[in-house]
This record gives sequence, C-alpha cells and structure tokens, in this order.
Amino acid sequence: MCSICHDGLSLYEEVLCTSCLYHIPRTRFWNWTDNPVSQIFWGRVNLEHACSFFYFRKGSRYRKLLHMLKYQGREDIGVFLGKQFGLELKNSEPYKPITAIIPVPLHPKRLKERGYNQAEAIARGLSEAMGAPVLTDVLLRNVYTQTQTKKSRMERLQNMAGAFTVNNPEKVESGHVLLVDDVITTGATLETCAQTLLDSADVKVSVGTLAYATNA
Repeated sequence: MCSICHDGLSLYEEVLCTSCLYHIPRTRFWNWTDNPVSQIFWGRVNLEHACSFFYFRKGSRYRKLLHMLKYQGREDIGVFLGKQFGLELKNSEPYKPITAIIPVPLHPKRLKERGYNQAEAIARGLSEAMGAPVLTDVLLRNVYTQTQTKKSRMERLQNMAGAFTVNNPEKVESGHVLLVDDVITTGATLETCAQTLLDSADVKVSVGTLAYATNA
C-alpha cells in the first residue's frame, strides 16, 4: 500500500506508488549552489555544499512520511527516500566527490527508545545509490539533549554545546563527507556536527537532509 495515497503497490513499487513518488515536492537544490539550505550556514560553518530533497510544508501530505519514519517505526521509508535522494545527488557535480556518508547520531539512550536512527536509515539509502560507505563510528553523540522542537536557533546551539565527539578521525582524513539528517529547520544540530568534524580532521563537509522546513 502506498504510504501517501494508500493505493495498492505493483510488484515494481515500494513505499510510494509511481504517481506519489513523481509528485514529491523536490527542491532541486542540488543543482543550485547558493540555495536556501546553503544560506542557512553562511558565516556559521565552512561547508562545501548543502541541500535537501523535498520541501516540508505545513499542510503537505508528504509531511507524514517524516512522522512515520521518526515515530511509527517506518525505517523503510528512510531507506527508500534516501535512495531517491541519492539518485539525484550522484548526478550532481558538487556531490560526486563524496567519499563517505555520516548520519547525525542519536544518543544511545534515544537510540534504545526509538530502536533505530532515522538519519542512519536515510544514509543507507543514499549509500545504495551513491556508492559511498556509511560511517557510524566516526561522529558520536555523548550528551543526551531534550527535544529541540520549540527552541530558537541560539537555544539549540547552546543545547548542543559539547554534544558530539569524533572517533576514528583517520577514516575521514582528506575525504569529503556528506552529513545526513532527516529535516533542517534552524540548522543548529548540523552546524554543531559539521564543526566538530572540521575541528577533528582534515576533511571537507557537505550536508544533505531529506526535508527542508519552510512556511512558503
């Protein structure tokens, strides 16, 4: 059954029917260097590139995909959408040099509560399409933080202080990693993760998220 329209799926379809997959509100930001996601990080952290796969708008029926991925155990949605995203990125010149994919990590306590890391599911799909390995033992989360949904960007940054550490930096040395998360709003978590990587290794960092939250 299609996760959007609930029509039956053919043998060649998974998660979404062909029509709903076609109508995903893609941003096309991977073809646009100075896109709105990249601009979030201007003057904050030295990224190579940044983009999102689709728009996360109020009232859009595609919003529920992220809710199912994050809270309803639908890890398969993350893998599927990650692969669709990866099929776009592998044909985009800025993302062809990617050597590894790193999902934003969950704290072990949060991981135990949820059972899986939604960003890692997305990363696995990206890896399937792009061919770059997923590294889950490089960027670690060592501070358990409360939900950030209602916090401002500055409050989120303060909440993230010291939350991440880098292990095995040699695995990304002289590489170009794609840092992956499910949705970007203020960019505080991704900024902190990226800066932690940049401070710990000679590495280039780009960012990719499934969704870009916008009121437009």
